[in-house]
Amino acid sequence: MNPIRQDLQVYIEREILPRYDSFDAAHQRDHVEMVIRQSLELAEQTGADAEMSYVIAAYHDTGLCEGRERHHLVSGRIIRADRNLLRWFLPEQIETMACAAEDHRASADHAPRTLYGRIVAEADRFIDPVTIVRRTVQFGLEHYPELDKEGHYERTIQHLHEKYGHNGYLKLWFPDSPNARRLEQLRQMIDDEPQIRRIFDEYWIGHLA
Repeated sequence: MNPIRQDLQVYIEREILPRYDSFDAAHQRDHVEMVIRQSLELAEQTGADAEMSYVIAAYHDTGLCEGRERHHLVSGRIIRADRNLLRWFLPEQIETMACAAEDHRASADHAPRTLYGRIVAEADRFIDPVTIVRRTVQFGLEHYPELDKEGHYERTIQHLHEKYGHNGYLKLWFPDSPNARRLEQLRQMIDDEPQIRRIFDEYWIGHLA
């Protein structure tokens, strides 16, 4: 049985999810739908409120409308400012959801303050090694068009080590999650640079086609 009230789901699908259609390739509709799906799975596992988890996931990257650097804070502001949410939630629930959106960013300098923050932070990280390499290249092509092929490759390697490497800043909050196992697979791939090079070259050829 769907735990989300129909009128809330209609509102989110009509008014919130379409915002992702204007974002970069790594943050399109398929991304937010994945975060929603994984958030609901984690909510069920942890006993968290499904509707709150659903809304947090739906709004978590809406702040990209004002740029990437502070998007998590802007997403929290968007949640607080959306008076329509008072139709389904108490003010204190809305504040909890806003805080969770603020805490979801992988490079945040503090741990999520609540279970809901941990849920959306974990759900935001679908660690599929090949997909991560591809999206890293996509991001570089969109944001650093001045780089040549080798420049994009070096940026890809640097980013993978900084975020996902053994000393990277990415943190997972559920140690037994599928993401934890996939992160170890990704780290093995990062350590095998010829494999990264092969994936990069395949995507690069596809990009030029």
